[in-house]
Amino acid sequence: MKRTGILFFPAFDWSLGDSHPEREERLLYTQEQLFEEGILDLPQIKQYSPRIASLHEGLRAQALFPNPGVHTDSLDAHLIAAGSAILLGEARVSGDIANGFVLARPPGHHSGATVWGNRGFCTLNNEAILVNHLRARYGIRKIAIVDTDVHHGDGTQDIFYHDPNVLFISLHQDGRTLYPGSGFVNEKGGPNAWDQTLNIPLPPGTGDEGYHYVLENWVLPRLQAFAPDLIINSAGQDNHFTDPLAAMNLTANGYGRITELLKPDLAVLEGGYSIEGALPYVNLAILLALAGEDYHHVREPKKLDRPVLALATLKPYLEELKKQHQTIKPSFTIQNKPFFPKGNWIYSPHSIYYDTEGFQETRHDYIRECGQCAGTVYIESRRSLSSQKSMLVRIPFQACPACEQAGYELWDHLQHHSEDTTSGLLQNQLHDQLTVWNRKEGLREF
Repeated sequence: MKRTGILFFPAFDWSLGDSHPEREERLLYTQEQLFEEGILDLPQIKQYSPRIASLHEGLRAQALFPNPGVHTDSLDAHLIAAGSAILLGEARVSGDIANGFVLARPPGHHSGATVWGNRGFCTLNNEAILVNHLRARYGIRKIAIVDTDVHHGDGTQDIFYHDPNVLFISLHQDGRTLYPGSGFVNEKGGPNAWDQTLNIPLPPGTGDEGYHYVLENWVLPRLQAFAPDLIINSAGQDNHFTDPLAAMNLTANGYGRITELLKPDLAVLEGGYSIEGALPYVNLAILLALAGEDYHHVREPKKLDRPVLALATLKPYLEELKKQHQTIKPSFTIQNKPFFPKGNWIYSPHSIYYDTEGFQETRHDYIRECGQCAGTVYIESRRSLSSQKSMLVRIPFQACPACEQAGYELWDHLQHHSEDTTSGLLQNQLHDQLTVWNRKEGLREF
């Protein structure tokens, strides 16, 4: 029998406020609904208990600045959410389950390659930590992440933007109308992973028919061409027509069909803040679709009473969007610093706003252009109004010898010649080695 795994982690002790949309009730109503429907009694449903991720597992994907120890006390819920994704991922890879649904909070897809705090309700990126764990421990090479949250998955995109072996696809409400204001068709990947990022910004009002059309005519062909070993669905549920933070028109049935079309190996919960009116029913439909059961009878209590964008109106928009995507060509700026190892280094500046805590991160990213691997990444990061400057050096999975050596040379320079730097992380994905450097404390292995 093909089993579907499910894991609940409501994070009772983590909340951004009693009246905040991101609070523990998000999952409690779902739990109650699934119990009432008897879904957990189906023979193909297998329930798992949460587990906590280690800092090593987190640091494979993200740099926690100014150093990981500063975050430890506030990370417990986030590490359990990430660890729960890892646990079901391992169950899938081992063949214990055919697919699974990680119903855990806090969410993670706005958390990027560098982390100074919480943004968009996210501190750790659950899917990215899962993906890099499966690559490091099981040697899985090609993974696709399809983000169906209403908000652009900018953090996930940031982590994998230079990785040719991770296809990232995000369908979301147009960033001109919604946080985080990104996710446009020109964001197609870095110099060594061009066209491995696909953003499909949709106009407000897009409903079930429009989403399914996009999946069938754009997303699924792209997935088929990439031929991933695993598909991860960042299953945000804030596209629902009752969600208070967005303006889309998906129904619970619509979500069931999305799951049926994508056939993800794992769905990992992201956003969704219509706690009573949507989440119990959307989660039910997704779980039924994963388990191969009929989801068409699932109905939310409120009826759709907003105008839905007609498919005839949406099609010309999508055709134009496709043309734009196809005509955009790579255009990168080479900027080599005096201490950079041999090669062309592509420069990419970033400014990242942490809305939860109200500060800005300024980043300067450099990627070694390489035709053989993902390329070494070097990031200088500074939190606004702070004298602290931190650095990330990433030697990628399957790094070629030249990029591996470039990473070591940059790491050596950071420790001995960067007087204005207070901390750094060597993210050696090639050998699964993670080293943190702090000016006061020296080196520490994780």
